[in-house]
Amino acid sequence: MEETISIKELFQTLKKRIWLIALITISAAIISAVISFFVLTPVYETKTQILVNQAKSDQQLYNATEVQTNIQLINTYNVIIKSPAILDKVKDQLNLDRSVDALNNQISVSNATDSQVVEIVVKDTSPHVAAQIANKTAEVFQTQISKIMKVDNVSILSKAEVKDNIAPVKPQPLLNIVAAIVIGLMVGTGLAFLLEYLDNTIKTEQDIESILEIPIMGVITNIKEVPKVTNATGKASLNTRTAQRGETYGS
Repeated sequence: MEETISIKELFQTLKKRIWLIALITISAAIISAVISFFVLTPVYETKTQILVNQAKSDQQLYNATEVQTNIQLINTYNVIIKSPAILDKVKDQLNLDRSVDALNNQISVSNATDSQVVEIVVKDTSPHVAAQIANKTAEVFQTQISKIMKVDNVSILSKAEVKDNIAPVKPQPLLNIVAAIVIGLMVGTGLAFLLEYLDNTIKTEQDIESILEIPIMGVITNIKEVPKVTNATGKASLNTRTAQRGETYGS
């Protein structure tokens, strides 16, 4: 027998277990806020920009072919910047207490499309250390690239600086809380439907009609027993329902 669920039944399921969905969603939001504000360590980002050209004599002039060649070499420069040949010297000169691999993971190098400008971005838990690493990486690359690729025309366009009231790039508490709310709603809704699916108890006459597929002829209501009231003589008095039926209690 194929069962179908109407939209009304879906909404009834959600309504019946709205407390569960709300509890899970609020709990997820609170946990996300606590972790974002009090557990996760803020990470700051600084960046510096450099311009790299090939070595050229005074007689050479800029032309389209040379510019295109420099652009194609940008990917090579990006790899060299993050290579041990550069980062080893950065680590030693700044006396950093981390490995070259860890330093490599902190640095990202990129350039805009069809641009000779290379951007070095560094992330660290300290904005001042991040700025020092970015600037030192640019300086070491500027001095070492001439030995590696015979390039002597490297210009530092902008140095990394720590601005007042710099904000961390992560964690982002608002984004984390919103994501937690969405996940909480999804989990709560899924759990509500799962509990409804696993619940095979009969609660209403509609459940009987749905299971047996026969009409309900009548319903027996649950009648609560009326307590006896004792009078001043210590004898039990008749309750209202019994008196109406003409029944008496024995003394």
